[in-house]
Amino acid sequence: MLSFEQLRHTLARLDGRGYKAYKDIEGAFRHERFVLFIDHVQGDPFASPSKIRVRVPQSVAGLPSSLFANRVRRIALQDFLTRTVHRAIRQISHGHRGMGKSGLIAIDVGGQEVLERTAVVITDQWVEARLHVGLPAQGRTILGRQAEAMLCQELPQIVHQGLCWNQLDYAEGERFVSCVENQEAIRSQLDERGLIAFVGDGAILPRASGASEKPLVSGQVQPFRSPDSLRVTFSLPNPIDHLGHRTTTITGMGIPKGVTLIVGGGYHGKSTLLRALERGVYPHIPGDGREWVVTSREAMKIRAEDGRRIERVDISGFITNLPFGQDTTQFSTDNASGSTSQAASILEALEVGATALLLDEDTSATNFMVRDARMQALVNKAHEPITPFLDRVRELYQTYGVSTILVMGGCGDYFDVADTVIMMREYLPHDVTQEAHHIAKTLGTNRQREVPFAMPPLVPRIPLAESIDPSRGRREVKIDTKALDLILFGEETLDLHAVEQLVDISQTRAIGCAIHLAAQRFMDDKQPVREIVRAIDQLFDKEGLDLLDPFHRAGHHPGNFARPRPLEIAAALNRLRSVRMRQQR
Repeated sequence: MLSFEQLRHTLARLDGRGYKAYKDIEGAFRHERFVLFIDHVQGDPFASPSKIRVRVPQSVAGLPSSLFANRVRRIALQDFLTRTVHRAIRQISHGHRGMGKSGLIAIDVGGQEVLERTAVVITDQWVEARLHVGLPAQGRTILGRQAEAMLCQELPQIVHQGLCWNQLDYAEGERFVSCVENQEAIRSQLDERGLIAFVGDGAILPRASGASEKPLVSGQVQPFRSPDSLRVTFSLPNPIDHLGHRTTTITGMGIPKGVTLIVGGGYHGKSTLLRALERGVYPHIPGDGREWVVTSREAMKIRAEDGRRIERVDISGFITNLPFGQDTTQFSTDNASGSTSQAASILEALEVGATALLLDEDTSATNFMVRDARMQALVNKAHEPITPFLDRVRELYQTYGVSTILVMGGCGDYFDVADTVIMMREYLPHDVTQEAHHIAKTLGTNRQREVPFAMPPLVPRIPLAESIDPSRGRREVKIDTKALDLILFGEETLDLHAVEQLVDISQTRAIGCAIHLAAQRFMDDKQPVREIVRAIDQLFDKEGLDLLDPFHRAGHHPGNFARPRPLEIAAALNRLRSVRMRQQR
């Protein structure tokens, strides 16, 4: 291992040479406070940035062991330190130096949600931050002196200010970790309490804008307050300052298992509540306003998705008797309609273990959700292949134990099947279940229930490994993540715009690589989708996310992955247009 002084001399020697000479600095360099690993040097100033790691011994970092004493706390502290390093970079780095990405120093920092990431790793012996840097150049000429300033002057300051505990706000770090642990403690109690979600009193649900997930801070914000009939109390492992006093309990609205409607006038907060519940499958940072919105980890948002691919899904419980005798027990299409896509998405979610469905009428196919009495009178059931969701939603709960939370502002027919009805009025919830049930009894719709047969059993599907090809041109593996909802997988474009619970592009990046890893390790043409994504998730628990990098070598950093849920990995696999499956009968 070389010294930092040798790194300085090398950078001075490289000044003015061609860019490829930067390869001379790959390796490890010892600073008095940390070790710098330069794992990969970019090919030119416009290529993907270089990858480096800084590893600080715990004797220097001084991280309190109590803050990473269990898995939840470790993930929370790693996320917190990623944010402190990001903050230090913004304060210390001088930014642009030369052309292309010259001068860049970056870490893969998250948004409002706290996710398991690869950007910072904590062990009992050390803490390591994985960074991306743009080595400076003018044209293809190395700016060695500027590189020296970045790596030998700015970087030590960033390490000191971002990773050394004596430079950080202890109370802020403890509050961050405790907040995440409290949220996961609530989540762990939901099932035994008969709930699928919880929204704490005092939560702030509205966001700053349609383009921002930060909380709305206007004076018009209405803090959430549970109706008395739905209020529950949870015990917390860490004391909090809540509603003006320090306590180890929190109260709020519990959403029971079963069928729940969210109703109300336009602009009164129905979709805002559902959006918070969608994001509630992840813990949130302190101050987000939704840190006390906690949803079952197995809740899946479902929407219509015109044009998506469907591969051998048994959708006969919702769609059957198609014209020209097309089989819906093994249904495939490259261009699904809204209703067909929504039916398939529900069955695919159930296939991999979803226990709750989240739906909004605004993003659903109308003919899939309901057929009213007048339409039934005009179009005879014999000529209508769709069994509306309205007529299956209770059966999904009674037969499969799958709950539903549905935003519905325009169809009171759902009152007949709802266990709980929550009305949002000026962003406050009101329990109107009894009133809705009374209306259902006294104000009939004359609608006939359209259930030709019981919901058929779920049919597992087995993906065929040879249908998953990440190669492009001469590259055996070429997986690029272009946006939160877009992956280039080999020659194929994978569109995830309807997978709405993805919150971080690093999750999307992980999904592309997870599909490739699954094909290599677990797809033997015998294992169904559910077992494959479960095996991937267990592998993450055992070995971490580093193994997702298809070019990963021991000790090198894949520092830009965040953990997706198995539900999203399966959803992406189902949308891969090349994938072929067979049913397990």
